[in-house]
Parts: sequence; C-alpha cells; structure tokens
Amino acid sequence: MPLYDFRCRACGQEFEALVRGESTPVCAACGSADLERLLSTFAMSSRERTKAAAATARKKAAATASRDNIAKEREVEEHRREDH
Repeated sequence: MPLYDFRCRACGQEFEALVRGESTPVCAACGSADLERLLSTFAMSSRERTKAAAATARKKAAATASRDNIAKEREVEEHRREDH
C-alpha cells in the first residue's frame, strides 16, 4: 500500500497519506479533497532532505520574527502615543 505526500490546495497543509485502492484522501486540517500529490520524501537523499528541512525552518523562523518585530513596533508606538 503506497504512502504518498500531499499538499492541500485549499489550506496549504502538507501531509502523508496511505492510499488503498481507489480511495481518495482528504486534508486532515480542513477536510478538502483538492490535493496535489508531491514527490515522496524517499526520493531524496538524507542530506538533501536535511538541507530542505533546514531551509524551510529558516524561512518559517524569519517570517515569525518579522511578524513579532512588527507587533513590537506597534506596541512601542502605541505606548509612545499614550505617554504624549
């Protein structure tokens, strides 16, 4: 029974699903059946997979840091307005 990687087109969630026969998986996050089948992770070497995972983690961390910085800047600006 093949295990496939999917990305939900509706919400962007990536997941693995065991596909049996003619069954169609659905996204566990939103329930959508509008899925894109991805290349399975076993098709890459562990070195490539590690690099890809690190790059993804860096992108997520940068996005989170950017949102946190924007929120901090807003709080500081609001505090300054309250003081004046």
